[in-house]
Amino acid sequence: MISLCRLLCYGPKSSGSLHSLSNLMTVAIGILMLISCSGNAEGERVAAAAPVTVSPAVMKDMPVVLRAIGTVEPYNTVDVRARVAGEITRIAFKEGQDVSQQGLLFTIDPRSYQAALEGALADLARDKARLKSAQEDVRRYAELVTKDYVTLQAYDQMVANADALSATVAADEAAVKSARVNLDYCTVRAPIAGRTGNLLVKLGNVIKANEQPVVTINQIMPIYVSFAVPEEYLADIRRYAAEGTLGVEAAFRNQQEHHFKGELAFINNMVDGSTGTILLKATFPNPDKALWPGQFVNVSLRLTTSLSAVVVPSQAVQRGQQGEYVFVVKPDMTVASRPVQPGQELNGETVIRKGLETGEQVVTDGHLRLFPGARVAVVSQPAASGTGKP
Repeated sequence: MISLCRLLCYGPKSSGSLHSLSNLMTVAIGILMLISCSGNAEGERVAAAAPVTVSPAVMKDMPVVLRAIGTVEPYNTVDVRARVAGEITRIAFKEGQDVSQQGLLFTIDPRSYQAALEGALADLARDKARLKSAQEDVRRYAELVTKDYVTLQAYDQMVANADALSATVAADEAAVKSARVNLDYCTVRAPIAGRTGNLLVKLGNVIKANEQPVVTINQIMPIYVSFAVPEEYLADIRRYAAEGTLGVEAAFRNQQEHHFKGELAFINNMVDGSTGTILLKATFPNPDKALWPGQFVNVSLRLTTSLSAVVVPSQAVQRGQQGEYVFVVKPDMTVASRPVQPGQELNGETVIRKGLETGEQVVTDGHLRLFPGARVAVVSQPAASGTGKP
């Protein structure tokens, strides 16, 4: 470069020399441009390192969990109906009130049923007196027939009368029992402990026996959550359920941090052919009555624990045309696209069944600027380029 400058400044001034000088200047300018472009390319290559956040693949025990959307159902439901007809004279609860088992709900006018009971008792007393008299006649005729004072036919008639009256007394006793039952039905009590719903009759209404429900009681402590899972998991569910009780967790869809713990209680006896799912039910103690019939909840059924699994943050797993993959950071600070087989995902972590070793660094943020062989710079904060999945 120095020699070239001297030649430019102090070289010969002839026309031939000037032509040569022009050629030299053209060559020099080209060399300077190549040097400048080379320097810029090297600078751009160095500056092109994409900022990313990374996390190591770790080995840990991970629970195997099935997730589904469940529906909260009452543990028991009873439609309370009147067993006798009559006017409602008292309602002893309010709509939506919790009632205890055998707690009073309402009463029906008992006067007609009380009168029927008294009439049945009177009939029973009358027929018992007749039976007693007939039995005395049988005893007397038995002595007379042995002495030939009366005919055997007359004796047999006394015995038949006594037997008929004995049957009449038995019928009267049954009538008394029926009348007592009807009188008891005038006081309607809760068959189960639970929460009452909408009251369908009012005070003073006349209702018919065994017709429409007066009120519905739902038992919500404990309570059921029903949910369905694909039939492909049925064999595993039955196998692990045979080994012990399977734990189930439920959470409201907008309150994932609050979990309710229960146990699997029911596996349906057939697969739903229209959906290819099997219906399951779990019981929850529900002491604070937070779970309410008809609610939708997120359900997690824990089957077992996968021991010594390779685990990465879920955001590291990307989906492409060829399947799932992760970007692995190599020692030279370039990345390689590695196809993987992800498994169970839980609490923001994913099990990698195949394709990754423990300790390898995977990119968790900054994927949009990456390609195989791209140079990266690890930053402590999430990269501004985002984590979009191509």
